[in-house]
Amino acid sequence: MSDPVTDRNRAIAEDDPEQLPPFAEQVAQQLGGWRGMTEAAIPVIVFVLTNIVLGFWFPAEESRIALQSAIGASAAVAIWIAVVRLIQKRPVRFALNGLFGIGLGAWMAWDSGKEVDFYLPGIWITMGQIVILLGSIALRHPMVGWFWSVIANGGRNDWREDTRLVRVFSQLTALWAVVFAIKVAVQGGLWMTEQGTALGIARIVMGTPLFALLVVISFGVVRRVRREQPQPA
Repeated sequence: MSDPVTDRNRAIAEDDPEQLPPFAEQVAQQLGGWRGMTEAAIPVIVFVLTNIVLGFWFPAEESRIALQSAIGASAAVAIWIAVVRLIQKRPVRFALNGLFGIGLGAWMAWDSGKEVDFYLPGIWITMGQIVILLGSIALRHPMVGWFWSVIANGGRNDWREDTRLVRVFSQLTALWAVVFAIKVAVQGGLWMTEQGTALGIARIVMGTPLFALLVVISFGVVRRVRREQPQPA
């Protein structure tokens, strides 16, 4: 399903590249909008809170009941979000991506009986993202550059003709890879030590907020570099 705001941004850029929508709007849209960012975090928050609250009510030998209840609650919320978006005829790709991740994590936690396994697919996905980021640098097609093209350049890839911008995008992509590696190290360490509550909090804090911060930093650097030199023809 096409994204109306992204399509609008591309059309505006083709007519007048300097008249793109405000930067905050572009970033928010690529994260699914403010509603999408909230919806992505809700199932994880529900899982963490349900598991904590029920953990006080059930003794340690019955902790699996709290875990299963938390899994059921988070999965139900994720499904409800996807259904509501479908009924309202809104883009569902963000909801479906979240539903897949929640479903896989829920199945792993249910099967093992360990709450920390709920977060394991997210750690794997981040590891895969690190490989893609580093691979794109090696191929001289830094992922941050292509991401910037989609969000702020109307789909145009004229930055490929500017060696300085290619170098800047490569450096920014390396920064993303380093931050993602730190994310894996922190969450992986909490997973190995089975600190479920701390891992849940880390998952929330190092999710959308961290991603948004990387986008803001990256785009700020790119805009400064573009202002400091003439644009390629």
